[in-house]
Amino acid sequence: MNLDRWATRFLARFAQKASPHSVRAYRHDLEELLAFCRSQKAGEPRALTHRLLRGHVAALSGRGLKRSTVTRHLATIRAYTRFLRREGALEADPARALRAPRAARSLPLQLGEAEVGRLIASARTARDRAILETLYGGGLRVAELVGLDRDDLDARHGIARVRGKGRKERLAPLGSSAIGALEACLAERPPGADPRPVFLNRHGRRLGARSVHRLVKRHAMAAGVDPRARPHTLRHSFATHLLDRGANLREVQELLGHKNIATTQIYTHVSLERLREVVAAAHPRAKE
Repeated sequence: MNLDRWATRFLARFAQKASPHSVRAYRHDLEELLAFCRSQKAGEPRALTHRLLRGHVAALSGRGLKRSTVTRHLATIRAYTRFLRREGALEADPARALRAPRAARSLPLQLGEAEVGRLIASARTARDRAILETLYGGGLRVAELVGLDRDDLDARHGIARVRGKGRKERLAPLGSSAIGALEACLAERPPGADPRPVFLNRHGRRLGARSVHRLVKRHAMAAGVDPRARPHTLRHSFATHLLDRGANLREVQELLGHKNIATTQIYTHVSLERLREVVAAAHPRAKE
């Protein structure tokens, strides 16, 4: 039997135990596979090689399909080739080692230096300004920011002790702007407030991460910067601006508290994109 007839038999067997929705999805995916096989002059089960299947998956990915859609196609292919092997139409399973192409890693959103300046300038309270200055000045995660206690701050040396992922501690240099904003914030603490946290909510208790997300979004709108900006955007901007100004990757890794330098390397791509934009806008022959 050829691949088309085997596919009909497979779907009939599959329909006995699957939902109509799953059967429709598998039928669609099999039709795509069989069309690719016909384009490659492959009509018999023995023509289903690992190389041919890999070509089909690459073609699917090249069409810009979502990774979840390609993964579903892979599930269909594997189920079909397992069926062919059980039925004796194949000696070995050519889809056994088939993998989906790696998804391209999207670049994180980051703001330009002037945009960060506008964002911070939009703060109307000492607390809000201190939050924005600290997120950007130290490259802190939002959980690290809200977890700061007053005892963690060393204003004299411009350092904060932060607890990152896995409660791992590191020292984060904050810079004079952040330290000044923090001192102004702490000077305005209401009476009766919890004495430990650096940042408080309106009830005088430790500020939560959700509140910081809302705060950054609100100030991004007010400052006219990308409305998708979140607390982590300031961390991304911190890292990118350091690299733009000559810091090396190992130093940025240490400042961010990344365990693996591969995590930090995404920022080299961000900086490269910025440099490409500079060349495209300024080089005399870039637009010819």
